Amino acid sequence: MEHSSYLGSQAAKHFREIHFGGNWTCVNLRDTLAGLTWQQATKKVYACNTIATLTYHIHYFVVVALKVLQGVPLIGNDKHSFDHPPITSQDDWENFVERTYTDAEHFARLLETLPDSIFSEDFDDPKYGSYFRNIHGIIEHAHYHLGQMVIIKKMVLLEELK
Repeated sequence: MEHSSYLGSQAAKHFREIHFGGNWTCVNLRDTLAGLTWQQATKKVYACNTIATLTYHIHYFVVVALKVLQGVPLIGNDKHSFDHPPITSQDDWENFVERTYTDAEHFARLLETLPDSIFSEDFDDPKYGSYFRNIHGIIEHAHYHLGQMVIIKKMVLLEELK
């Protein structure tokens, strides 16, 4: 693969910004998750998913796509994308969050190596659409759920004040 294409570097930049900051929305995963305890991350508020569940859900699709970028066929199923392993301690939570960031950075580095021409090609199989569609879909998906996480975090923190 070519090194540092324009589209790949721009997609990597956008992807990193949703995880680590600097995007137009001024909201990112790292700042949103910073300082949360495992109890806060796993607290169920109303019928909403927990912050931990949404973090796993975002990460799940990154890992599935990461494998495709590594040359492995796409193996994933939406029905498993909310089934995170139990989080029963602060170490469990912090290790999971760190793995999320490590995998995100790995994914971004691989995006930077993609030649511009690949963005119009099928992402593993024609039924999944193009690389462009999938990579940008992962970014849009993360933004969508990040918005939910921000609101849920506010509800969790407000409930603690009661």
